Amino acid sequence: MDFDIIFGNAARAAFGPEAVILALAAIGLNVHFGFTGLLNMGQVGFLLLGAYGTSVSVATFGWSLWVGILVGLVLSVALAVALGFPTLRLHAVMFAIVTVAAAEIIRILIGSTDAIGLTGGPLSVSFDAGAFYDLNPYPDGPNDRYGIGTFEFTGQQLWVITVGWVLVALVCLAVFLLVRSPWGRVLKSIREDQDAARSLGKNVFSYKMQALIIGGVIGGMGGVIDAIKTSGADPNGFRPQVTFFAYTALLLGGAATYVGPVLGAVLFWFLREWIESFLRQLSAEAWLPSAVAEFLDGAEGVISVAMVGLSLVLLMLFRPQGITGNRTEMQLDAR
Repeated sequence: MDFDIIFGNAARAAFGPEAVILALAAIGLNVHFGFTGLLNMGQVGFLLLGAYGTSVSVATFGWSLWVGILVGLVLSVALAVALGFPTLRLHAVMFAIVTVAAAEIIRILIGSTDAIGLTGGPLSVSFDAGAFYDLNPYPDGPNDRYGIGTFEFTGQQLWVITVGWVLVALVCLAVFLLVRSPWGRVLKSIREDQDAARSLGKNVFSYKMQALIIGGVIGGMGGVIDAIKTSGADPNGFRPQVTFFAYTALLLGGAATYVGPVLGAVLFWFLREWIESFLRQLSAEAWLPSAVAEFLDGAEGVISVAMVGLSLVLLMLFRPQGITGNRTEMQLDAR
């Protein structure tokens, strides 16, 4: 068995565009859940609008890519406001139900046959991301590869990764500065006891709305990166499990921390791809009985997600604050 190939594939996934997208989604959830206590189960809706706002603006309306990116982020703000006004006064469980339902309703509407003329419907939408790749400093010829073995990228992929991780670093810095400010301390007080914060004259609804918008925009950035990476958007790529993957990354790394969501995203994709590559190698080497090999054929992705889920269960049992979290900061009693 070639463990170099397995490790290379896992490392490629852990530092590739998918990890960037998941990290941004998890950072946004950290603002919602980790620092404010908002149990948002519809984070994928913000990614969807970021991706489709960018894609539709360029493909359907013929606007520039940069305007499309702005449209995607504005739509993320609009979703936060539309969700926040009627739901932020609800109990956490009701808020969670509304957010997951809203994200799925938007996905179904965008992917319906009636929306083909605007969004491409179930056929997805494609656009030319040339304006982004025109800034690429890495040569991208047929023989240009960056990396070693299976841990290698094309020039275009490396450019997306570079921009993506720089964006992740900037967002982490912004969250760090915000949370350490008086505004961030109010968020934490709301997370701990919103009635006490309200008794001190703080407008709890306003602070929750601000946190929902900021976390939603960060999630929208993940959708923008996804749209640029694939030069389009597909409704099947924004199913509810994306939100649960983001929560997995957040809890693995540690909620209410500054780098925990990023570490969790890297670990999530590393573990998932390592397990998938390992199972593929087992099948390729014919080390498994034929019945087991037939069962595993095509099921590596499902098994890898199940194993990552098992890892999360064990982590919650033995270290519920996550890898980098502080037990005193961990707050699961969302409001």
